[in-house]
Amino acid sequence: MPLALGYRKIESAFHYPFTISKGTKTHQPALLVELSFRGKTGYGEAPAIAYYNIPVEQMIADLETKKIFVEKFAYTDPERYWHYLHHLFPKNSFLVCALDMASWDLYGKLRGKPLHQLWELKTETMPVTDYTIGIDTAEKMIQKMKEKPWPVYKIKVGVPGDVELVKSLRAHTDALFRVDANAGWTYEEALEKIPQLKEIGVELVEQPLAKDNWEGMKRLYNESPLPLFADESCVSEQDVAKCEGHFHGINIKLTKCSGITPALRMIRQAKELGLKVMIGSMNETTIGSAAIGQLAPMVDFLDMDGPLLLKDDVASGLHYEYGKVFLSEMPGLGVEIGKNGLVG
Repeated sequence: MPLALGYRKIESAFHYPFTISKGTKTHQPALLVELSFRGKTGYGEAPAIAYYNIPVEQMIADLETKKIFVEKFAYTDPERYWHYLHHLFPKNSFLVCALDMASWDLYGKLRGKPLHQLWELKTETMPVTDYTIGIDTAEKMIQKMKEKPWPVYKIKVGVPGDVELVKSLRAHTDALFRVDANAGWTYEEALEKIPQLKEIGVELVEQPLAKDNWEGMKRLYNESPLPLFADESCVSEQDVAKCEGHFHGINIKLTKCSGITPALRMIRQAKELGLKVMIGSMNETTIGSAAIGQLAPMVDFLDMDGPLLLKDDVASGLHYEYGKVFLSEMPGLGVEIGKNGLVG
């Protein structure tokens, strides 16, 4: 029996314009896919991120070119299917992620269990998720924070005056802070700013330098008073080992690494190397965020606030309560889609 594929593009509006050191966006475009097999349907998602140069239109064009091959695979399990997709779309990890996610959702539904149960994970061990405050005026950032009282905030930095912005937020909360520079600092800036951020209660720093500045990161690793986490420097499985001795931890993004299948391997590899693991959001709806949630009991830090940042959603199945995330016990990813499905 062949697989049946469906897909469509969505544009989800943010509650607030979302600004990082690389730019601003008001909507999050994403590709949604569905794979049906033996009466069950699995769902997947891949958001498009401009600075990775894989727009939804490119994902759809690649998918349409090889749709017959996506559907004709003799489906048995997600890992075999991921390897097939990985060779089918070697230059489009975002598309592979969406299909891999749908494959795992399908796999769980065929077996009648959520993925975290199939992997024998305990949701009680999940870390709390942070809530992201994008770059803005101090007044706007304080307003965003006050509207969402939360135990942990991820604060976007990487622009002039960013330490002062973090100090402004600190005056209004005792919550834990993490900062994400999105590769926006030079080595000299990082060396100056990180000690100041430590003084105001920042827990860790994500991607302080340019993604390919490995020499700078090696020096900063030995000098930073705060743990340093790789994001843009750790895209795929091949990058994990390179992070040893340059970062204290890695942030795994499902879309970048091409799905749940490689993410499972990256988590294991990072732990073997003594690296801490965060699993992170790329502003996914509940579909992609639920996939992150299935892996959350395996990691040290969690960043899955996509559904909290977006006005619109296409699914339900996650419940957030002051940092805690409660997963559905429905099979697969545990998401519920409207009666017409994603493409109906």
